[in-house]
Amino acid sequence: MKNEYGKPLTLTLKDLYGDYVVYNSRPSYEDNPWLTTEEAQSDFLTARELIISNMPMIVHEACLTNNVKSLLKLVNVEIPDNIYTYKDRESYENLIQQLTRDNKKIFFQYIHGEHLCEDDLYAVHKSRFIDLNNKSKLDQWTDGKYLPKREIVNSKDFEEKMKSWKLPVVLKPGDELPTAGGYGVMICYNEEDLQKAIARIKEATDTKQIIIEQFIEEIENYCVQYAYSEKTGIQYIGAVKQLTDKYGFYNGNINSKEVPKSVIDAGCEIMKKGVEHGYKGVSGFDLLIDKDEQIFAIDLNFRQNGSTSMLLLKERLNKGFHKFLSYHAKGDNTHFINTIKKYIEEGYLYPLSYYDGDYFGKGKVKSRFAGIWHAENESKALEREQSFLEELSKNSE
Repeated sequence: MKNEYGKPLTLTLKDLYGDYVVYNSRPSYEDNPWLTTEEAQSDFLTARELIISNMPMIVHEACLTNNVKSLLKLVNVEIPDNIYTYKDRESYENLIQQLTRDNKKIFFQYIHGEHLCEDDLYAVHKSRFIDLNNKSKLDQWTDGKYLPKREIVNSKDFEEKMKSWKLPVVLKPGDELPTAGGYGVMICYNEEDLQKAIARIKEATDTKQIIIEQFIEEIENYCVQYAYSEKTGIQYIGAVKQLTDKYGFYNGNINSKEVPKSVIDAGCEIMKKGVEHGYKGVSGFDLLIDKDEQIFAIDLNFRQNGSTSMLLLKERLNKGFHKFLSYHAKGDNTHFINTIKKYIEEGYLYPLSYYDGDYFGKGKVKSRFAGIWHAENESKALEREQSFLEELSKNSE
């Protein structure tokens, strides 16, 4: 079994942002109807890029415990000493305000309220970042190419406009509020799905625009990723295939060794547009291919993605098949972490982050884990994952 866990990374987030920027992947505590993650899940996200960062980060204390250290030690990784920590909303928002008072710039994965950070203290200016990630503005970054048939309508006119569309359709919020994991995407196959979407849209009273989009019957679903800094220029860092259910909810990623050049070139065109608008960092673009080999851009994420770590860590992983996914403890947290350790020690599971539920007291909060399955082929990796899941189920409540 290959073991190159200590091998230096050829690219880290520090190479893109430098030491003067603080990285923050936590969604804001403020309400967002299109990103209703649990508080624990939002805190868990703060450590996902810990290994690929090499730069100051904001991380929840539950992601930095002795249990976390014990997992990372198995792959010869130590928790960096340039971490800013918080434990709750008050300490988090106080930390953001203190950093900005010290004129630190912050790379936010998700926008925050003006009371927490001035626009020009975003590593990518807030207005530009909003423009780049606004689903209603895809045509600006694609030059009008690669787009499904779509219509951007006023929320109050949405039901009337839908009368001229045939199901299935895809519905998305058309404003600056971020979405993630497919939660803000509503795929409507039938009238029941449409009525559920209408109810959600009515509840999101601050959302002024809705995007009605052609449903694409995809053959392949790629997330192509690029990185840019003034020093490095634009780099294609790889692509993954996205695993989603029929309603678009995210179920992880697997690596993709053979990506059509047309897809890579399309993504590069989009990245160039973003760079021209002032973006620097990592981007991941969701590009579909249909049966006619036509490319469709359905989502542009000018920020790190769940699978970015998998791409940047590929030289430390077994050559072959890689799969990124996260898991929740189903029973006892001790059984959960011990099972994780077993598969890391086998050489098939690489840890990225661990949210230690025992930080809050024994049995009060379930732990969470993000990692990469890596093996010489898909069947071996999935066989080990299935074995892992069966062991976890034996201890479920």
